[in-house]
Amino acid sequence: MTDDAALFAACVGAPAVVVAMAEELEPFLADATSRCANPHVIGGAELHAVELAGRPVLVVRTGIGLVNAASALSAVVERFEPSAVISAGSAGGLRADVNVGDLVIGTEFRYADADATAFGYEPGQVPGMPPAFAASSELVTAASGLVAAEGYAAWRGTMLSGGAFVTARNVGATREVFPEALSTDMETTALAHVCHDREVPFLAVRAISDLCGPAADQQFHMELDIVARISAQAVTELLDGLPPVPPHTRRGERGTHE
Repeated sequence: MTDDAALFAACVGAPAVVVAMAEELEPFLADATSRCANPHVIGGAELHAVELAGRPVLVVRTGIGLVNAASALSAVVERFEPSAVISAGSAGGLRADVNVGDLVIGTEFRYADADATAFGYEPGQVPGMPPAFAASSELVTAASGLVAAEGYAAWRGTMLSGGAFVTARNVGATREVFPEALSTDMETTALAHVCHDREVPFLAVRAISDLCGPAADQQFHMELDIVARISAQAVTELLDGLPPVPPHTRRGERGTHE
């Protein structure tokens, strides 16, 4: 078995960390104590087998958007049967008191632009699905000790995802429909949806890179590499505190790694 094959085999049944962009992937690769030489590619997604926080972790870069995220994670769940999935990276700050650099730990996830209210569904609810997808209570508890960097806040609550950017032009309508929502991005709810369907524990830990509708005295943007590092440090701390996955629960990957 090659070194890469051994690393990927160790990731079967291990946690999976999912990001959208290369900049969000980089800090996890930089902090890994070992990593595969060559990622596996599924469609447009990259899968990296690493050792992080003393454990095997599969880090997945899906590409941007709901469909890319759901497609990549569905393939990962089939092949690797992750013990948990964590969405990491950046997000846009939605609620007026959220600032760039803040950490957001999602407890529930809704689609920002799903609207079947004409048929009696709640805003953001896809017919046949719950109004919101809940984070794993065990992972939320495990993340309870996470704190933001000095000068920033750590929030826990609702995260939105959609197929369109929320900007100063349309943020008012989004806030009116989802007044409790802390942040918005283009992947997390799709990941939560897949995990809900597959009964995989899910959590999101993202950092705010920009504000959808900043007030006059708010900084409205932070460099993506800085925000990615904030999220990655929190996720690594979370992984370090999770119990190890017993090897006998790893039933073997269905794919082949040479």
